[in-house]
Amino acid sequence: MFPRNAWYVACLPDDIESGPLGRTICNERIVFFRGEGGKVAAVEDFCPHRGAPLSLGFVRDGVLVCGYHGLEMGCNGQCSDMPGQRVRGFPAIKAYPVEERYGFIWVWPGDSAAADASLIPTLEWADNPDWAYGGGMYHIQCGAELMIDNLMDLTHETYVHASSIGQPEIEEAAPETVVNGDEVITRRTMEGIMAPPFWQAALEGNNLASDVPVDRWQICRFSPPTHVLIEVGVAHAGHGGYDAPPEYKASSIVVDFITPETDTSHWYFWGMARNFNPTDQALTDRIREGQGKIFSEDLEMLESQQRNLLHWPDRNLLKLNIDSGGVQARRVIERFIKEETAAAKGPAA
Repeated sequence: MFPRNAWYVACLPDDIESGPLGRTICNERIVFFRGEGGKVAAVEDFCPHRGAPLSLGFVRDGVLVCGYHGLEMGCNGQCSDMPGQRVRGFPAIKAYPVEERYGFIWVWPGDSAAADASLIPTLEWADNPDWAYGGGMYHIQCGAELMIDNLMDLTHETYVHASSIGQPEIEEAAPETVVNGDEVITRRTMEGIMAPPFWQAALEGNNLASDVPVDRWQICRFSPPTHVLIEVGVAHAGHGGYDAPPEYKASSIVVDFITPETDTSHWYFWGMARNFNPTDQALTDRIREGQGKIFSEDLEMLESQQRNLLHWPDRNLLKLNIDSGGVQARRVIERFIKEETAAAKGPAA
């Protein structure tokens, strides 16, 4: 259902500050913790002694201690000690490549030998003082592919988000989709319209008039395994739209890291990075709160959609031209899965 030889966002650094965190990713139960020197580590959430979840234990001196009988587990998945017992000969459990970067903890659930930290996507805004970021995480009971569909076709904003970012002009503007290697890009632009409430507030947050016509853009960029970054914004009409000078626009990047949990659930790390008034923390908080409400509206729809699809598994779904971004993204994912499967089987005899 999803590529495994890839980097997924597993959690945030704060999630493991007070102790180990158990999380299922790509159908694998993993425990994350800080090992020796505070370096993040990840191993199977399974104590080889009696099968207890290691995530119910604690960390002592950089070693993960099982909360059932005290077996100690190193960052490499090897048993290191247990009170009154000889355990160093126990078989190791699986250890996962893991990296802490850009304010996220990333995990590679596939072949450890294939893990390459340079493949973690570059987030130019993450360490740049000219940008501000605020976000959160939702645990959503639907397959990751449904969220990708949702993000690659923003027509639904007119209906699901009518009180915040939706407006009729969205569905009246035909999207254009192109495939650039492994990246799928869907673009939609609207000219000479009035900004919806969310973007009125963003304009005011950048000290711009919110009651004048604007040009609006949405550029959705999917990249494997399941990442979607969306360039969004509005500019006072007649100043170049997307290419308008900073003093005429409010623009941002909607950050969507979609991490599969199971075939029908995922962890959704969402946020917004903006490059106007980056030091205004109150503005960051307001945008984060507004965006969180918007994504909660998606949550209800997507979980209901997943229940419907499970109830009617044999129904064929209709495809429209607005679905092109999601369809092309699924094709990229399917290709990655086929390539992984072929590589695992090895060369044909």
